[in-house]
Amino acid sequence: MTDAAEPVADSGLRAWWGRVKPPPGAMGPAAGAGLPGAIGGVPDGMAAATLAGVNPIHGLYATAVGRIAGGLTASSQLMVVTTTSAAALAAGSALAPVASEDRLAALFLLTMLAGAAMVVAGLVGLGRFTGFVSHSVMIGFLTGVAANIVLGQVQVVAGVADPDGGSSLTRAWDVVTHPGTWDLPTMLVAGLAFALLLGLARTRLAPAGSVVALVATAVAVWLLDAGGVALVRDAGDIPQGLPLPALPQLRLVSLDLLAGAAAVAVIVLVQSAGVAESAPNPDGRRADADRDFAAQGIANLVAGLFRGMPVGGSVGQTAINVASGASNRWAAILSGAWVLVVLVLLSGVVGAVPSATLAAVLVVASLGGIRPTTIASVWRAGPQSQVAMVTTFVATLFLPVAAAVGIGVALSLILQVNRESMDLRVVELVELGDGRIREQEPPAVLPDGSVTTLDVHGSLFYAGARSLESVLPDPTGVHEPVVVLRLRGRASLGATAFTVLSHYAERLAEAGGKLYVSGLDPDLAAAFHHVVDLDLAQHIEVFPARPVLGESTRAAKGHARAWLLERSPELDVDEPRSRPSPLVRGWNWLRDRVRPPSP
Repeated sequence: MTDAAEPVADSGLRAWWGRVKPPPGAMGPAAGAGLPGAIGGVPDGMAAATLAGVNPIHGLYATAVGRIAGGLTASSQLMVVTTTSAAALAAGSALAPVASEDRLAALFLLTMLAGAAMVVAGLVGLGRFTGFVSHSVMIGFLTGVAANIVLGQVQVVAGVADPDGGSSLTRAWDVVTHPGTWDLPTMLVAGLAFALLLGLARTRLAPAGSVVALVATAVAVWLLDAGGVALVRDAGDIPQGLPLPALPQLRLVSLDLLAGAAAVAVIVLVQSAGVAESAPNPDGRRADADRDFAAQGIANLVAGLFRGMPVGGSVGQTAINVASGASNRWAAILSGAWVLVVLVLLSGVVGAVPSATLAAVLVVASLGGIRPTTIASVWRAGPQSQVAMVTTFVATLFLPVAAAVGIGVALSLILQVNRESMDLRVVELVELGDGRIREQEPPAVLPDGSVTTLDVHGSLFYAGARSLESVLPDPTGVHEPVVVLRLRGRASLGATAFTVLSHYAERLAEAGGKLYVSGLDPDLAAAFHHVVDLDLAQHIEVFPARPVLGESTRAAKGHARAWLLERSPELDVDEPRSRPSPLVRGWNWLRDRVRPPSP
């Protein structure tokens, strides 16, 4: 590093530390606030690792490292970056084709690839694009994930090692229809876990309910010497101590792994988008979505380096953090430190936890994540939302998660384009005698030698522009029609919109008329004639927006009338006024007859 670069790096570190350093006297309260999150995070991390099909210790590594790295870099100060069920399921789906001896190394690599994608998303400013993911698509996907998790744990709860079937649904059906394969001690352990989880859910011990279930079932198995019950340590050795770094094995990179990493990145970023809204910063600063994206990417890079699995902003763990009294980012950071303490002191205890208990934790958490009222609300929204939700749900249930995410993204784009085209509306603006302006349906065919003023509501991108082309009044067979098209507030137009406007101007010109466009952003207006074909430019007049509403449209109409008068002086180009009703016309006739003559 050069001498000139050293002060820059130093100033960058100083600026970062200035943002994240704890206030005086804040570490004690932050440690206390972080402890409940760590207690709840231990079983969640272990359960997430079982979803990914790896040793639960790697879920604990990710839980600890993700909270620390995410807490030190995120813009949302109370956000907890930790393992999530959806990301774990996506990782497990992506690792399914990988050989068992390479599975762990592939998981670490996938986590780092997903982290790199998130960092890039944050750096290039993709935070605003999360809003384009359809709500109905997201509900369908999350409900499908929850159903997949519940169905996938049926075999663990029943103690069936290897049921037949290619999907979680078919495997669960095989278990249910073959009760002779069930293991009674395992089911009793799972039943005890369910009873504790559900019984403590509405008490003050709810945040620690999972830990209570882990400890109670582990003690019960030990006391009863139930050797047939599968334990966490059966999946592999549980190393004691802090996680050690491991370099990624790039030889394992494949298209399936890249697709899985992309799916994990999309899931994490979309899921975490609502965290900042649910937990605003205590100091009032607005959270930066792009910086949160990058922070989660950094957390995944560090988690993969330290042999962990994918992590992301968790709404549930963030809610626990807030409820525990967190007032700054250090509660989340220290909750990760508490998990490291568990790894150092209690890793042996972790190995004694029954696998059926982790399955019960996953089932209860997944069922709690299904929102019947939200599903019903989406269903009532109409056929479009119903199709999107059901399609994504079915895809998530039967296809690899990466494919389901791809279908969800594609559906969101299709729905967005379709919504924009359906929301477009064109109205005619008619000036009334008292200065007011009335909106009415535009004529199907333009009038001869007259100025028609139209206003456009809705998006003009993609299919919206084509919809505009289909609803504009027809100039065919008309003599000298002139249209003033008001596009107030448009700062940009796509190539399709320019093509539609050019084509309409050409049709007006063939009828001896002209197109005026008003209300455009000044920069767009200045570039308008550079985009439109030079042969058509003379048939289009552009009037940029002015500070006073309606001023540019009035100027365009005045110019249009003058243009018509210059071509045909005999024409009456005043816009038609609204015709009085028969009752008003009768009253005016009677008044004129009885009014005394002027002296």
